Amino acid sequence: MYVEVETKTYSKYRSFWKKLKKNKGALVGAGILLFFITMSTLAPVIGPYPVNEMMFEDSLQGPSAKHWLGTDEFGRDLYTRMLYGGRVSLLMGLVAVSISGTIGVILGVIAGYYRRLDMYIMQFMDILMAFPSLLMAIAIVSILGVGLTNAMIAVAISVIPSFVRVVRGSVLSVRETEYVEASRALGVKDGKIIIKHILPNVASPIIVLATIQFGSSILSAAALSFLGLGAQPPNPEWGALVYVGKSFLSQAWWMMLFPGLAIMLVVLGFNLLGDGLRDALDPRLK
Repeated sequence: MYVEVETKTYSKYRSFWKKLKKNKGALVGAGILLFFITMSTLAPVIGPYPVNEMMFEDSLQGPSAKHWLGTDEFGRDLYTRMLYGGRVSLLMGLVAVSISGTIGVILGVIAGYYRRLDMYIMQFMDILMAFPSLLMAIAIVSILGVGLTNAMIAVAISVIPSFVRVVRGSVLSVRETEYVEASRALGVKDGKIIIKHILPNVASPIIVLATIQFGSSILSAAALSFLGLGAQPPNPEWGALVYVGKSFLSQAWWMMLFPGLAIMLVVLGFNLLGDGLRDALDPRLK
C-alpha cells in the first residue's frame, strides 16, 4: 500500500516536471529569476565598488568600462547599487507574499470550510477589493508612515484579498468531496481534515497565485518607493533608484533606464513562471 502511494506521488511529480520543462515561457521566466537572484545574492562578491562610495569626480558618468551601468549624481557606481537594490526589492516581495499568503490562506480556509463565518469574512474582503491595491497601499503607508518596513506591510495587506478569494473557492469545492464527507461522518476533527485533506488539495492554486503575486508585490513596492513612500535614499531599492533617476532624465538617462528594466524583467519572469506552473499543475492539461 505504501509503495503504491509512493509510486503515484512520484508519477505525479514526474508528470509535473515534464509539463513544466515543455513550457518555454516558464523556462525563460525561471532563467530570468535565477539570474537576478544569483546576481543579488553575490552582490558583496561581484560588486566592484562599495554600495555607497561617493566619487564626485565620476558623477553622472555614462556606461563605460569603469562603470558598466554608469554613475549617479554622487559618482556612486550604478551597477553595484542595482546588485544590492535587487536584494531589497526581492526581499520586499518575499516578505509581502509571505505575510499576505499566510493570512490569506488561513482566512480563506476558514471562510470556505466554516460556512457560518463565510459571509463576514468575504464581505470584509469585498470592501478591501473595492479599492485598487496600489491606492490601498498608499493609504496604509500614509497611516503607518513612510519607510521600507511600512511599505512591505502595506503591500502585504493589499494582496490578502486575492489569496482569500482563491483559497476560499478551492476549499468550497474540496469540502464537498466524498472523502471529506466520510471523514466528517467518522468524527475526524476539523483541524485534522483541514491539514490532511483540504490544504494538500488546494496547494496548486496557492503556489501559482503566490508566484504571480510575488512579481506584483515587487512592482507595488517599487511604485511606493517611486512616489517617495517606500525605501528612502540612500537605500538602493530599484523603485527608489528610478525615483532619483527621474530628476536627471535629460542628462543621465541610465539612472532611470536600468533600474526600470530590472523591475520589468523580474515581474515578467514571475508572470511567465506563474503561467507555466498553472499549466503544469492543471491535471486537465497533458
